[in-house]
Amino acid sequence: MEYSNRENISLIEKIKEHAELIAALIAGIFILLAWRLDTSGQTTASVLLYVIAFCVGGFAKAKEGIEETIEDKKLNVELLMVLAAIGSAAIGYWTEGAILIFIFAVSGALETYAMNKSHREISALMNLQPEEAWLVRGNFEPMKVSVSTLQIGDHLLIKPGERIPADGIIFKGQSSIDESAISGEPLPVLKSEGDEIFAGTVNLNGAITMEMTKANSETLFQKIIQLVQSAQSEKSPSQQFIEKFEGTYVKFVLLGVAIMMFLPHFVLGWDWTTTFYRAMVLLVVASPCALVAAIMPATLAAISNGAKNGVLFKGGLHLEHLSVLGALAVDKTGTLTQGKPVVTDFIVRDGFEPQMALAILAGIETQSNHPLAQAITSYAKAEGVTALPQATIEDIPGWGMKGKVHNKEYQVGKPEFVNAQHANDFANGAAGKLAAQGKTVIFIRDQNGIVALTALKDTVRNEAKKAVSLLKELGIQVVMLTGDNEKTAKVIAKEAGVTEYVAECLPETKVTEMKRLLSQHHFVGMVGDGINDAPALATATTGIAMGEGTDVALETADVVLMKNDLSKIAYAVRLSRKMQRIVKQNIIFSIGVIIFLIASNFLQVVDLPLGVIGHEGSTILVILNGLRMLNKNV
Repeated sequence: MEYSNRENISLIEKIKEHAELIAALIAGIFILLAWRLDTSGQTTASVLLYVIAFCVGGFAKAKEGIEETIEDKKLNVELLMVLAAIGSAAIGYWTEGAILIFIFAVSGALETYAMNKSHREISALMNLQPEEAWLVRGNFEPMKVSVSTLQIGDHLLIKPGERIPADGIIFKGQSSIDESAISGEPLPVLKSEGDEIFAGTVNLNGAITMEMTKANSETLFQKIIQLVQSAQSEKSPSQQFIEKFEGTYVKFVLLGVAIMMFLPHFVLGWDWTTTFYRAMVLLVVASPCALVAAIMPATLAAISNGAKNGVLFKGGLHLEHLSVLGALAVDKTGTLTQGKPVVTDFIVRDGFEPQMALAILAGIETQSNHPLAQAITSYAKAEGVTALPQATIEDIPGWGMKGKVHNKEYQVGKPEFVNAQHANDFANGAAGKLAAQGKTVIFIRDQNGIVALTALKDTVRNEAKKAVSLLKELGIQVVMLTGDNEKTAKVIAKEAGVTEYVAECLPETKVTEMKRLLSQHHFVGMVGDGINDAPALATATTGIAMGEGTDVALETADVVLMKNDLSKIAYAVRLSRKMQRIVKQNIIFSIGVIIFLIASNFLQVVDLPLGVIGHEGSTILVILNGLRMLNKNV
């Protein structure tokens, strides 16, 4: 019974989704029957069927036009079409008026399909999140429960082949996880105990037990859905301009039609029937239906395309900005590099116990989330230093940290923070040699001078060089901004293929550099982690976050890459440029058709049926052209 009800609901939903098309087809049948009756001399019956066709085919658009006119207090193209159809019928052209309504209804149904097609991509995403999960409690057998009843801290069993029902971490077991639903990447990722997993992804081969860490409404999956839905409802500047233009244009069309109803009769000597007929043709061919549909279907399709490939746009505005991007500033750590540096050298001053120096340094660094700090803490543990002293710290953004251990003060950070001269002279100038190898050098200092230096090396991502090359091919200048010293920055930039870089950047320096780039290129993107680079991200025309799906990344930038893959930016740029090309094609084509049909009407070479086909046909072609953005090949 339940399965039957679901089938019925599904059938009703499908009928609702295609209601406009069904109404148009029914109207088409009535038009055909009316035409047959008219040709056989049954005029009254044919007129009655034409009226029914008008009502069935034109109801949806007439209702939409009237409601929008009342709500927005401005005229629109829907009303123009209704008036043209009524006007055609009024002078006896029932067939032409009915065909106008029919084709207008078909193009409207197609436009609705275009909108639904992009929204359906999001609905498909929503359906990927399971409704039930296996809840594990103590030694009891797992129970199948509704996902809506789950709470943070619950342990859930995910069997091979099942979708993960919530965000959390693996508590027991390991498996390969298919994360293509959120990252767009087809290759599975191996996950084991302690690794983070996301709702909507698929457990491929091993049974795992996870601990739920986020409420159902706060999962990454839900945030992606909300983000894309929000982007689809946000109109681009071009779309907003077209919609404003529409209201003014419609007034001019109506004024032109009013003049056309009288002027040709007196000036050109047309009879009243011809004058009124040509006014109705003008009303049809001058309507900007194709122009209004030139942008929105293409934009929605592009946003859906990006979402399927792990690129989330927060609106059409950012798509437009990416298409004219002149320069891209990239943060080094975590963007061009792996963001997981490792300690390669640890040098301590004579007379200071190395284990003690490492313990003090790690005790201070363990309280920071910076990748360099985490690398030092990991190195200390690997060296057997586990008993870290309690430290009171003060963070100095862009420079380092101050820490107090056993009532002694220490400074940890770059050479300028701990005294550049002392840092450069330490251990016979070891810092300069290490920096020349592309290593980042961190110092710790006490009241007696430099205690120790730590050299760390971050490796350039495998895909970074290729990504930089792709961006250059697109004519985009790539600039690396980093807080590292000149020598390290130069080595990393060379490895990644970046020709311009700015070293030793503080947060405020990055903002200054962004303003410089904006003055040169007007449209500049910034790639960062969404936290330390927030001021620069806000300054850029387009802020791009690479965070492998982190909450901060989702909330900060204009464009979010679900995987830390710089090549996705090149994909996003190509996608936006293709969308702009299609939009320009649509606008030029639709304006060209309107001008041609208006001129042809004045020369009396286009009749109402051809005017209807030319006008509505152009609208259908524009919508179909916009749907090309759903194609994965860009």
